Amino acid sequence: MATYQPRLRPGVLISGPLLHGPRTVHLVKNPDSGDSFEVGPREGFLMGRMDGSRTLAEIGAEYAGAYRKRLGDGHWRQLLGLLGTRGLLDGAPAAPAPAEGAAARRAAGGGGPRLLSGSYSLVSDPDATAARLYRVFGFLLRPVWMVPLLLLVAGMETVMLLRADELLAATGAMFTHPVLLMGAATLLWLSTALHELAHGVAARHYGGTVGEIGLRWRMPVIMMYCTVENYPYLSTRWARIVTALAGAVMNLLFLLPFFALWQWAPVDAATADALGGLLVLGTVQALAMLLPLPPLDGYKIVSQAAGATGLAGATRTFWTLAARRDPALSAYPRRARVLYTAYGLGAALTVCALLTALVLLARTALTA
Repeated sequence: MATYQPRLRPGVLISGPLLHGPRTVHLVKNPDSGDSFEVGPREGFLMGRMDGSRTLAEIGAEYAGAYRKRLGDGHWRQLLGLLGTRGLLDGAPAAPAPAEGAAARRAAGGGGPRLLSGSYSLVSDPDATAARLYRVFGFLLRPVWMVPLLLLVAGMETVMLLRADELLAATGAMFTHPVLLMGAATLLWLSTALHELAHGVAARHYGGTVGEIGLRWRMPVIMMYCTVENYPYLSTRWARIVTALAGAVMNLLFLLPFFALWQWAPVDAATADALGGLLVLGTVQALAMLLPLPPLDGYKIVSQAAGATGLAGATRTFWTLAARRDPALSAYPRRARVLYTAYGLGAALTVCALLTALVLLARTALTA
């Protein structure tokens, strides 16, 4: 076996090391079946070197240098058998391909979309659509463009904060005019659609693949969605953070022309109220997506910044063990203890702050 040169099937995706509970894992995705699973750091080390240019003897020597342990033939047979069974080795039978498209997935799940909830794919080749959008708008991701745009957004938010009383009054006035409210809601829906497409464009910038662009509804709400198939496997942590952040940034960039109209255009009072309300609601929409709670973009950003997967579930497990003083808690390394403690406290404070804000808004509305 020493001279065998294993090669993973083209397109197999392996993530970097991620913390999951007390363990460090790598995510692996089969390009044919779409299935993903976790492997440990040692298996990830070996799989990352199966490119067809190294023999098992050479990979084993690198492994021995890293882990001070040599692998016998039994270990190799077990690992190669597992990879072959999952269809990950080049030359092994491919895993069954998944049903393509949203319609096929819905059919496999039993019937089409229901009246009150469901989804519908809008384009037949979403990755090609994202590629076309990237060719047109991808230049905005370059620092020479993005830095000035972010400075403009920062300036807009600063002015809005300084004139918060005026903007809140305008928002309240807008809610008393159904036509203005409907116009603002339509623009905010458009902003949400651009938010989703921005994720796809940013992913393409870093070599990502867009799997689906469509509409999802939970009546009475209808929203556009854009899924990035290989998001956890993008080349760098920064690429994953930028891809998750792109949607909220798009929401704020969308507000810039309306801010200019509100700030400098000679408009009547009703139009000024509508613009002010749009700016407030649009900012709330963008910032809400950055909250570190699943399934929001902020949760993905925090997870990637922390180098973790399944952060919310792992945090719940950690706090449950801590409350019970379970001996299993001793298996958690210091980094995991710090992360899950900090995220649990941060998430709890975020929820408390949201509930407090809702109570204050309700009292304000009742006394108005």
